[in-house]
Amino acid sequence: MVVIKSNSEIEKMRRAGAITAGALKAAEEAIRPGMTTLELDGVIRRFITSHGARPSFLGYGGFPASACISVNDEVIHGIPSGRKILDGDIVSVDVGAYIDGYHGDSAKTFAVGNVDKKVLDLMKSTEESLYLAIDMVRPGTRLGDIGAAIARHNEQNGYSVVRQYVGHGVGKDLHEEPEVPNYGKEGHGLRLQAGMVIAIEPMINMGTAAIKVMPDKWTVKTRDGSPSAHFEHTVAVTAEGAVILTRI
Repeated sequence: MVVIKSNSEIEKMRRAGAITAGALKAAEEAIRPGMTTLELDGVIRRFITSHGARPSFLGYGGFPASACISVNDEVIHGIPSGRKILDGDIVSVDVGAYIDGYHGDSAKTFAVGNVDKKVLDLMKSTEESLYLAIDMVRPGTRLGDIGAAIARHNEQNGYSVVRQYVGHGVGKDLHEEPEVPNYGKEGHGLRLQAGMVIAIEPMINMGTAAIKVMPDKWTVKTRDGSPSAHFEHTVAVTAEGAVILTRI
C-alpha cells in the first residue's frame, strides 16, 4: 500500500532528510586516499548520532554498519571494512537517517583523487539522470515515464541500467511501496500523487547490466568488473512538483 503523507509528516521528513544530506556532506569532506571504508563509516555514524538521529541502515536486515560504502565495481550494499580507499577510486556512499519517526535516504558516488575521465563520465550521466527524473516528478506522472527517462539517458550514453534493484517509497519505514524502477515503459505504471515520498536512485554500470551478490550476502558487484555509479535523493511529490528532502 502506498502511504500518502500529510504536510506535517513531510515537514518531519525534511529533518531526517537534512541529517541524511549532512552525513553525505561530511563523508565528502572526509574521504581521501588511504582512509578505510570503516573509518568513513565512522564519520557518517558520528554525524548522524550527533544530530539526535540514528543510522537507518545499522542493523537493517542484519546490515552491520551505518552506511553502505561501495568501491569501483561494487554497485550497492558494500560493507565498510579495513579496505583502504585508493587514489583513482570511485566510492558510492548510501546513507539513511531516522528521527521523529521518519527516514531519509540518499546516495552519492565520489571521485577520489585522479579518476579516469571515462569513469567521471559514467558518474556524470548517472547524476544527470537522477535530476532528469526529479524534474519529471509531479502529480499524474507515471513511474514508467520516470524509469524510461533514466534508462534512455544512460543507454544513449553507452551505459547499462541495473534492473534487480530499484528505488522505493520512504517514510516511517525505510522501504515502502511503490517500487521506483530505473527503467520502464512510457505511459505505464503507477501515477504519482501529491503526498507521496519516493527515493529515486539510478544505479548505472559502465559495462553490462549483469551483477552478482558476493558471499557476504550484501555486497553487489558488476559481473564483468566494470565500474558502477549510484546517486539517490528522497523526493516529496507536491502539487507544485518535486521537493528534494535530502538536499542541503
